[in-house]
Amino acid sequence: MSVPIEDYAMIGDCHTAGLVSKQGSIDWLCLPHFDSPACFAALVGTTENGHWSISPAEPSRAIRRRYREGTLILETEFETQNGAVTLVDCMPPRKEGPNLLRSVVGVRGLVRMNLELLIRFDYGSVVPWVRRTDHGTSAIAGPDMVVLRTEAPLVGENLKTVSTFTVAEGQNVSFDLTWYPSHRTEPSPLDIDEAIQDTENWWREWSDRCSYQGKWRDAVLRSLITLKALTFLPTGGIVAAPTTSLPELLGGVRNWDYRFCWVRDATLTLHSLLDAGYHEEARQWREWLLRAVAGSPSELNIVYGLRGERRLTETELPWLTGYEKSAPVRTGNAAYQQFQLDIFGEVANTLFQCRQSGLGAAEGAGEDIAQTLLEFLEKGWDRPDEGIWEMRGPRRDFVHSKIMAWVAVDRAIRSVEQGWFSGEMARWKMLRNTIHEDVCTKGFDGTLNSFVQFYGSKHLDASLLMMALVGFLPADDPRVAGTLKAIETHLMEDGFVARYTQDPSVDGLPHGEGKFLPCTFWLADNYILQGRTAEALQLFERLLAIRNDVGLLSEEYDPVGKRLLGNFPQAFSHVGLVNTAFNLNRGFRQDAGAPKAPVPLR
Repeated sequence: MSVPIEDYAMIGDCHTAGLVSKQGSIDWLCLPHFDSPACFAALVGTTENGHWSISPAEPSRAIRRRYREGTLILETEFETQNGAVTLVDCMPPRKEGPNLLRSVVGVRGLVRMNLELLIRFDYGSVVPWVRRTDHGTSAIAGPDMVVLRTEAPLVGENLKTVSTFTVAEGQNVSFDLTWYPSHRTEPSPLDIDEAIQDTENWWREWSDRCSYQGKWRDAVLRSLITLKALTFLPTGGIVAAPTTSLPELLGGVRNWDYRFCWVRDATLTLHSLLDAGYHEEARQWREWLLRAVAGSPSELNIVYGLRGERRLTETELPWLTGYEKSAPVRTGNAAYQQFQLDIFGEVANTLFQCRQSGLGAAEGAGEDIAQTLLEFLEKGWDRPDEGIWEMRGPRRDFVHSKIMAWVAVDRAIRSVEQGWFSGEMARWKMLRNTIHEDVCTKGFDGTLNSFVQFYGSKHLDASLLMMALVGFLPADDPRVAGTLKAIETHLMEDGFVARYTQDPSVDGLPHGEGKFLPCTFWLADNYILQGRTAEALQLFERLLAIRNDVGLLSEEYDPVGKRLLGNFPQAFSHVGLVNTAFNLNRGFRQDAGAPKAPVPLR
């Protein structure tokens, strides 16, 4: 059986990230970048597809782990009959290339340790040529070279590298794994203790900038650190997750590559960064977005590569068995070919938020892009699309998509009113009214007393929770209240919200997935807007309770099996945590005796 998703912690250097199990095994790592082929792929295969484990040779009585405060440095303490050691894992900020540092520190007694290293390039399919070096070992295959430097004794055995060593109280045995292009010169070695300390200082300096001082500071800061770690530093793009093909249903086929940047996440991500005081990160995210979407609006992607790449060809890797036999394992994402109306609203709202928050005008042609998108919407807003959930069934008139088209027009009008750029106000206002009336007429079902997933359907969709958050209708509108009631009745299970009423004829996929955590945060935000603060708090605390022991969330949750599902850790889930915490904080803050409402994304 695979390691439960919640048993992993993430380490990273803002270029890539690895997942470390509670047992001290790194089972997923792509080098040198998030979207590079994995050299440790046991997460979605077997140990023979690559991993690096360091753990006691004898059974552990207890395993405890934590991140050093305000950092992404992971500490795992193993307690055995004969003593205790702490395994320190981190990836320092880059100088020459990626370094993965592991240090075993003796806490008490004498503990014998085992190491097993299997490097398998290209997602576990390529066995490298391994040879000894003066200070460790190296592995080479094609363009990839990995060097492991250590003073511990290493032995080659059955196409893997193993080691047994002992650590006494006060002793320290360290390892430095470095990747570099095989045609280049080997990078200079690091002073491991100094590098770990520099990494701690770098993260703590960043964390100290967090402006949130509310009740849930630890949870909020951990989520913000996670978002920072999922940022591709060279471009400012934020990946949805560092993994591919972790299933939305165990044994199912809903297994997607999330190592890319989704436009639909833009507004909510920006909101969380701005609220927390990370204006430079917000600015970099905006500039990445504008570079990525530049071009013809008719060719706008919903998802882009780390550097703004548009072609993300989806491929299956048949040699990998999948996480808990959840096949296929995929790289790339065919969703890049889809048409989604909602991203026009996401781009427009992101630009509007940036100006409203004092970031100033975007570099280059930000306003030109906004106006060009609007010109496209004037003729294209009524086109059916694949919707926010990237349906693989027929295109339809999804209500959320139409709402976000309305948002794009509304933010353009308000930008003109602010004097940020000029436009055809009368024509745009007429268009805004037309879209609004169309949605309210065709998207609301009187017998259900709820808005529906798409025009003419009886299906529900949790994306409709965004309606009040983006200002399409006020939170106290009876139609909004009816929609919330319908979602609570039909899409909730054990207090968690599903994305939509599943129907293979709509989404083109077999039935079955976990409950979607961002939607559950959106429901809490709606409760706050409606003054239902106690219910929002209860829901938020329920979400906090399912984080793993180091504060991380995946995309979905199985309330029956009580397991995290989907790619991990998931940026969108942590964005939801941050935004809801801020909204609750505003609700608890008193002004002239009245509770404050959350700030809608408008």
